[in-house]
Amino acid sequence: MIDGSSSTIFDLSQSGKRGYRLPDLDVPEQEITELIPAALLRKEPVPLPQVSEPEVVRHYTLLSRKNHAVDVGFYPLGSCTMKYNPKVNEDIASQGGFADLHPYQPEETVQGMLELIYQLEDMLCEISGLAACTLQPAAGAHGELAGLFLIKAYHRDRGEGEQRTQIIIPDSAHGTNPASAAMCGYEVVEIPSDNRGGMDLEALRRAVGPQTAGLMLTNPNTLGLFDENTREIAELVHQAGGLLYYDGANANAILGISRAGDMGFDIVHFNLHKTFSTPHGGGGPGAGPICVREDLVPYLPVPRVVKGEQGYALDYQRPKSIGKIKNFYGNIGVAIRAYAYILSQGAEGLRRVSEVAVLNANYLLAKLKEDFALPYDRFCKHEFVLSGSRQAAHGVRTLDLVKRLLDYGIHAPTVYFPLIVDEAMMIEPTETESKETLDHFIAVMKQIAREAQEDPNLLLEAPHSTLVRRLDETKAARQPDVRYQWQPQSQG
Repeated sequence: MIDGSSSTIFDLSQSGKRGYRLPDLDVPEQEITELIPAALLRKEPVPLPQVSEPEVVRHYTLLSRKNHAVDVGFYPLGSCTMKYNPKVNEDIASQGGFADLHPYQPEETVQGMLELIYQLEDMLCEISGLAACTLQPAAGAHGELAGLFLIKAYHRDRGEGEQRTQIIIPDSAHGTNPASAAMCGYEVVEIPSDNRGGMDLEALRRAVGPQTAGLMLTNPNTLGLFDENTREIAELVHQAGGLLYYDGANANAILGISRAGDMGFDIVHFNLHKTFSTPHGGGGPGAGPICVREDLVPYLPVPRVVKGEQGYALDYQRPKSIGKIKNFYGNIGVAIRAYAYILSQGAEGLRRVSEVAVLNANYLLAKLKEDFALPYDRFCKHEFVLSGSRQAAHGVRTLDLVKRLLDYGIHAPTVYFPLIVDEAMMIEPTETESKETLDHFIAVMKQIAREAQEDPNLLLEAPHSTLVRRLDETKAARQPDVRYQWQPQSQG
């Protein structure tokens, strides 16, 4: 009998137990040193736990029950687009024709995979309204970094590399934007938001100039609001000689409705794992392809997948390229899921995804603004930001509100982001949730608002029903202890 409630798989180990036994050899036995050089062999056996197969299955099943996932319940984590991922895309990505490929195979043996990359890049160009695409960036922030390298190469090629040293970023940006710009060696110039939650145009006019290399903008932004002045922002940046970068993390709000290229953006990254179906969270895997306008194509990373008379090939002969940014050709499993998702949705389906995501978010917004403060009272896109400032009057902070949400079996929304909203709660329902789920969430949030007023201690001590209570989140983030030291029992 296994008690997996608090034990690790190593704690459960007992010498001599096995989960799997290999069949008897039907070929002559050979010493391992005859097959693998002795210098490459381990000196000691790998310290693996010794448990039976049922014990392994039960242990990991118990672990999975302790976690919250989008397959278990509502997951309104703002800015993360935690929507349900159709399982058919998992099945397709796991097909042997994809999963068994090796990146060192000759090009003529992987024509199908190269065709998929070529076609997916073409699809993303159509969705973005831009000329060319690369799937290589491994995540959204990696896409940002690649895009900024392109901006740097573009200005250097025009003899303005030394002059253009600044990247302009609004104060509502994702934190990765200024981090990526700083990693690329740029000075970050922050622009405040105006009273409607968009970029302050007057502040932008004062900031933009011959030193401007580019501007990074998320639209809709992290307040869930579409910036009404995007075309004017693009004109200001372009007139100054800079480039406009689109952080496409919130693309789930605009599919088939508006395109980054049509809004005046020069470079865009998509988060395939958010918008186009891949389970994510906990570190990946992700994918952050970037699409660019025509005159930026020469700077894209190598290799490029090209189509010729002999079929598809990998082109490394691109002298202006920023070079290689990822081993091989990107996180291909994520790309396969995105390809399958886009084909299964079609153009009309993608537009419907965004329409329903925006409808769901505005439904929640309309119902919850009666009970929670709303800093920008406008129609939102696929997400919105409330403030827990009303409840703070009762001694209850936003952290307490969302900890109580866990007791009702709902994952907490993103909190304290964006930084420009006091006691922020960023809520994103996505298009895959039913009205019944949204109504349940509304009822729970209203109940928590009442509890904050009538019994604040109930929230201050929450969660009450989870396996663990409140953790030291600072210590968990700053001093993570993730390496388990285990020594196997003696074989006796």
